[in-house]
Amino acid sequence: MLRQSNQQRLLQKLSPQQIQLMKLLQIPTANLEERIKEELEDNPALEFELENNNPDDTYDLGEGSADGDDSDSTGDEVELSNDSAEKVDLDDFLRREDDDSGGYDYSDDYYGSGDNEKQVSPARVETSFHDYLLDQLGMLELDERRHRIAEQVIGSLDEDGYLRREVTSIVDDLAFGQNIDTNADEIAGLIAEIQQFDPPGICVWTLQECLVLQLKRMPDTKPVRDAIAVLDKYFNEFIKKHYDKIQKHLDLNNEDFKNVIGIIIKLNPKPGAAFAVLNKAESYIIPDFFVFNNNGIPELSLNSKNAPELRISEGYKEMMQAYDRSDKKDKRQKETVIFIKQKLDSAKWFIDAIKQRQHTLLHTMQAILNFQREFFITGDETVLKPMILKDIAVMTNLDVSTVSRVANSKYVQTEYGTYKLKYFFSEALQTDSGEEVSTREVKTILYDMITSENKRKPLSDEHLTDMLLEKGYNIARRTVAKYREHLNIPVARLRKEL
Repeated sequence: MLRQSNQQRLLQKLSPQQIQLMKLLQIPTANLEERIKEELEDNPALEFELENNNPDDTYDLGEGSADGDDSDSTGDEVELSNDSAEKVDLDDFLRREDDDSGGYDYSDDYYGSGDNEKQVSPARVETSFHDYLLDQLGMLELDERRHRIAEQVIGSLDEDGYLRREVTSIVDDLAFGQNIDTNADEIAGLIAEIQQFDPPGICVWTLQECLVLQLKRMPDTKPVRDAIAVLDKYFNEFIKKHYDKIQKHLDLNNEDFKNVIGIIIKLNPKPGAAFAVLNKAESYIIPDFFVFNNNGIPELSLNSKNAPELRISEGYKEMMQAYDRSDKKDKRQKETVIFIKQKLDSAKWFIDAIKQRQHTLLHTMQAILNFQREFFITGDETVLKPMILKDIAVMTNLDVSTVSRVANSKYVQTEYGTYKLKYFFSEALQTDSGEEVSTREVKTILYDMITSENKRKPLSDEHLTDMLLEKGYNIARRTVAKYREHLNIPVARLRKEL
């Protein structure tokens, strides 16, 4: 038996434009250009016009909302059907910019300023670690077969210069992948030759081998021989800093042993790292914001790369005008116009999303600047206030997730250095006087204590805890250990020096 009933449900849905904005918000400046290029390839109605923008230009926050609500006007979806082909309204696309009735606005907001002067961005030229080794491989007198085997060995090195695969695995790779029959002895011989390449210490399996190989490339002196003996026979004791045991077994006085340790600590544990090719976002920092101190007044500006000059193609507008003037409008032409409308909609939404991204970035960063104003004026890390994502969300009327997207992978350049936005967020810690301070302040004080300690008698976590308690910071020893680990500082025994 059929029944008919009403059901009331409360649903929350994100429009495609809101999803697009959220994705753009979390993209750092270094990757924004590639995202725009992807959109340009997918949408021929969108054009990219480069201008000589000044990176120090300050953008006005304006009166608009920064929560993305004003970017929800999406227009109606158009389906490629016979009925919809009859309902194409060209007035929305051909309306002049002085028409106040809404629809598409073909003003400079979407068509650019007409300035065709192009910006030339410098590009960094890099030589990868593997390319550097392959260049040196060409200096060896190898036949084609051995040359391909050596290339396989070099290709098996990681970015630090270590050989992470066993010789037997390389033999199997050559047999199945390149149909080359070889054996472990032949590969070991080629590995020995590659180990003579620059930089010293490459093509080994362990840190111990890497350091010893570098020492063997040094002039043969007694301190170098003693250093080789330390790493060959007492490597575990060395990394645990059991210096007394090593000094006793090698019968070295304090001065000689200090020279040996001085040689070892100057070695490079990652010889290939200097040539490692990272992605654009990781290889060097491109700040998203700039904060300048103008006579005690911090001024915020947005990196000009966040404000690209995008516009809607004039050619697509001309196509719409030609269709409007045409007397013959068959089904195929109307379907083409519907396709053009979809591309124009997509281009307009993307331009709006980029502008909304700029507004949201500035609105959020301005709130952080206002909250941590004293730090941006003085650069003193101890004046940082406890601040969580919710504090900025309340100030900006944004959702916490939106603030998180802005703070993630974004950097601000100040007169005191370049900082990740998440650096300014920290929990609160209560002092003996009841005052709330930032955990960042406690970490800074802890770092200063460890930096100024006597390295021959480094401070233990218990001693550090007592010193912090004397300063009024009520903190447990395990919390001190946690903060020390956050600062990438080892325990006292590993900080000891001769």
